[in-house]
Amino acid sequence: MLNARYLTLVLSGFVFLLSFSLALILDRGWWLVLASGALTIVGISDLRQTKRSILRNYPILANFRFFFEYIRPEIRQYFLEEDTAANPFSRNQRSIVYQRAKQELDKRPFGTQLDVYESGYEWINHSISPSTVHTHDFRITIGEGRAQPYSASVFNISAMSFGALSANAIRALNQGAQKGGFMHDTGEGSISRYHRPEDSKDAGGDLVWEIGSGYFGCRNADGSFSEERFTASATLPQVKMIEVKLSQGAKPGHGGLLPGAKVTFEIAEARGVEPGVDCVSPSGHSAFSSPEGLLQFVDKLRTLSGGKPTGFKLAIGHPWEFFGIAKAMLKTGITPDFIVVDGSEGGTGAAPVEFTDHVGAPLQEALLLVHNTLVGVNLRDKVKIGASGKIITAFDIARTLALGADWCNSARGFMFALGCIQSQSCHTGKCPTGVATQDPSRQRALFIPDKAERVAHFHQNTLKALQELIEAAGLHHPSELKPRHLVRRVSPNQVKLVSSLLPYLEPGDLLDGKQPAYLPEVFATYWPVAQADSFHCLQ
Repeated sequence: MLNARYLTLVLSGFVFLLSFSLALILDRGWWLVLASGALTIVGISDLRQTKRSILRNYPILANFRFFFEYIRPEIRQYFLEEDTAANPFSRNQRSIVYQRAKQELDKRPFGTQLDVYESGYEWINHSISPSTVHTHDFRITIGEGRAQPYSASVFNISAMSFGALSANAIRALNQGAQKGGFMHDTGEGSISRYHRPEDSKDAGGDLVWEIGSGYFGCRNADGSFSEERFTASATLPQVKMIEVKLSQGAKPGHGGLLPGAKVTFEIAEARGVEPGVDCVSPSGHSAFSSPEGLLQFVDKLRTLSGGKPTGFKLAIGHPWEFFGIAKAMLKTGITPDFIVVDGSEGGTGAAPVEFTDHVGAPLQEALLLVHNTLVGVNLRDKVKIGASGKIITAFDIARTLALGADWCNSARGFMFALGCIQSQSCHTGKCPTGVATQDPSRQRALFIPDKAERVAHFHQNTLKALQELIEAAGLHHPSELKPRHLVRRVSPNQVKLVSSLLPYLEPGDLLDGKQPAYLPEVFATYWPVAQADSFHCLQ
């Protein structure tokens, strides 16, 4: 008796034989011969292959299963996705970026789609006496007192390397940053020709040069740090700040490898490596091995750059390691000009799923730890804090500043401004919009002048929305936002000010002889065992 699993193959073969016979007699219907013959060949091939059991059991039919699995993300995104399901970004989040980037209407009718009685819902308390703010160009000074301080926007482009992004994407981002007067982080892939203006008379967008463990753009042949090569680029007028990358939110504690086949001449040129040879980013730095060594390295880079603001970026892991850095600040007297805190919810590139989902502290906890530590050692006024991790809207910025940051960075937000549709194919080289690919034909679709305008518009319109939030709260600058301005629902019938939910230290709480009994557990447990001369704890 014929097994129903093979019925499709048998029918295809039968139709092929019948249609072939009729076509020979009638000299017509050859299209049916070709179609049924092709299906029969596919079915026989499925039956004979050994890699996929489902194809052997269901020849022809099982191919439909693989096809629908292949287009499953598109089906979910275009037909089934909820407007508010943020996995990783909701349709509403993407839409607000597209609308602001294109200068389209960004207002929403008929009330919120959010459940305001769901635990975790947050809002900003408004004032009966709103303020009037005359500009949306909110700025802070980083490196005050240094030879070359920098006046930074409170909203900027986060670290994304050339190589991860296409040449056209980098050019559009940098030109957009120039038009909008905000900064563009190079990512650890260093300063490429596409970060620099094609016309030497043009200054280009402000750059933050990120120095990772591979020391790309400032390395010797053996991969060690090169002072000479660093100085040559760090002193460029376009470079405004220097950032040492310790770790990133997407895959903290994990190195990287760009296979030689993907190391093009242009990528090799930017990074200072050999074309066609595997490009390795070690998991740790070779220029230092302790908190004191890190700060000495930061101080060296600041000196070599001519006094430009210099700091570091990290995702928070073991709390005693950052406590050790804070103790090293007290011991050496060396302070970074800034620290960028990268939450584990951040990340534009590909990473192992275990790292993406389960390594590193989320932005709220990471930012709180860094802010509280600096307050506790009386250094908060000397060190500015940047923050990154799923920051898209003006409320995201306001919330993050209220928690303790001085400015915010966004990567995926500006990718959306470039036209990214969240296809999540960044790691395949087949980005449909030309943003995250090195394929010349694909990135050609990204028209630089138009996308640069969109980048600038997204920045400007987001800050205009932030201006309106600040006015509604009765404030005059985002720096005035505090935890008491934020309210969070903790249950269907209870809300609390964030200032009462999250622990905040008082100035000097961590200094010798003070350390009050109310210290949060993380400080009470790990501050005493942190070391300035080692990233290891005493226990």
